[in-house]
Amino acid sequence: MVQTLTAQDIFQAAYENRYTWGPDFPGFRATVEVESAGTTHKGRVQVNADLKYEITDLADETAHQIVKSQLWEMTVHRVRHTFEETHGKNTFELGSTDSTGATEIHVKGTAMGNSYKVRNNVVCFVNRRIRDIIVNIDTFETQDTDQGYLATGYDSVYLDPETRKPKKGKTIFKDEFENVGGFYLLSSRTIEEVGNEGSQVTQIRFSDFEML
Repeated sequence: MVQTLTAQDIFQAAYENRYTWGPDFPGFRATVEVESAGTTHKGRVQVNADLKYEITDLADETAHQIVKSQLWEMTVHRVRHTFEETHGKNTFELGSTDSTGATEIHVKGTAMGNSYKVRNNVVCFVNRRIRDIIVNIDTFETQDTDQGYLATGYDSVYLDPETRKPKKGKTIFKDEFENVGGFYLLSSRTIEEVGNEGSQVTQIRFSDFEML
């Protein structure tokens, strides 16, 4: 007898296939470099076991804000919550499957209006409303680990919720990770902001890792 998977079965399996840090994550220290517009700034970062972080020795305010923003993004995606904790108040409906094999998942409940696409047990597309904007995230490259997948290539676009038109250009991210002491840590992130007047590239590099 063939078992038919529900929308929740498909989405939950992909959600639980993401690489996250478990309760044994000890935290780490690292050197950080920010390169943008031909200028490089260097400092130190520390991410603690509770995923709170701090930045030191990075005097340039713009570089400091860039690193702060990316540390927030990093820790948000590495924190481990159960599917029930995150989506327990939602229900899910199957949508169409596109030519790439990605199946659309529509969300009902507290996050009604959000949707995802899942392909090969990976959440490859996110359509989510955050207050007065809609964010679309398209993941086009991943890295497999023995503990789940990491997104290594993805782009994001912010849309007006009424017109569905972009509020600004597209941002493209390319990530690299290093296995340090059994934990995958972000070692490089290239951010390309593409707008009507061209593009701007910022690179953040982490090195000299030391687990706490």
